[in-house]
Amino acid sequence: DLNTSFTGDDSLYVRLRTGNGKNNGGSFYEKTAFYHTDTYSGGVDDLKVDKIWYTTPIGSSEKWTAFIGPRIENYYMYAAPVSIYRPGFHKAFKLGSLSASYGASTAQGFGVKYVGDNGFAASSNVVSTGGATDGFFTKEDASKWDTMLAYTKDQYHVSLTLSQQDNDWSSYSYYATSTVKADSKADATAYAARAYWRPQDSGTATPEVSVGYDIISFEGNASGKVKEASSYFVGLGWPDMFMDSDYIGLGFGQPLKSTETVGGGTAGDDAISPFIWELTYSFKVNDSVTMIPTVFGGSDVVSATDQDIFGL
Repeated sequence: DLNTSFTGDDSLYVRLRTGNGKNNGGSFYEKTAFYHTDTYSGGVDDLKVDKIWYTTPIGSSEKWTAFIGPRIENYYMYAAPVSIYRPGFHKAFKLGSLSASYGASTAQGFGVKYVGDNGFAASSNVVSTGGATDGFFTKEDASKWDTMLAYTKDQYHVSLTLSQQDNDWSSYSYYATSTVKADSKADATAYAARAYWRPQDSGTATPEVSVGYDIISFEGNASGKVKEASSYFVGLGWPDMFMDSDYIGLGFGQPLKSTETVGGGTAGDDAISPFIWELTYSFKVNDSVTMIPTVFGGSDVVSATDQDIFGL
């Protein structure tokens, strides 16, 4: 992680990353259930600029911030953190689930956010994979435009996000069955509700609670394909239970499942109840090393055939 400031208030962020796991469908890469939270999706042994963006205050106010960058994702520009659950294995459980609205896709983007003194915050941002060649906000551009309204206090948070996705945007596949996908050139509109609550004191039997619910509708899919789908997530966390900075987490939920199809009929999800879960424990061995053993599993994760999983 490289951070550079030119004025003391702005920031140029660059993340360099390498690894030898490739996006070839192998272990720790298969969405939804086997995509590890720290999977490297670049080429084998490549060292790449994984992220790069610039942030700066707008005018003299510290409440307004602008973002722009050639390698950024929508959720880095959101008005507020939307979940306090810490995934141990499933990347799908980030942000209260990388579902209909929050799925990740690194591309060129820009945005603005406002954070007030009273807990209210708002943001609007767009990420585009075709804006440089096809033009931003055109029908030919594959883009994702997210707008969030949030209210956050020390112990709790609530937010609602509208996500408008054009031209076969598919980043929701982190948390979805195989039938939930857009046809070529199809658009989608998604909504995400998020909330969390935590007790005043950590280290007690009372857990932190993070919840999420998403719904997505498609426009332009062919007859018999998915028209509408929904998902939910619940994350329970117990920080500082046995030592400072340790964490017990239990996360579970239903990935995006088709609830309505174009022209009626079934999209293959009627007979299944997709579900994934994990039980994780994180603790520091020393100042530099953290261990995160996790047990994970699920049922009907992609479809009804041979998709029950269990792992450690």
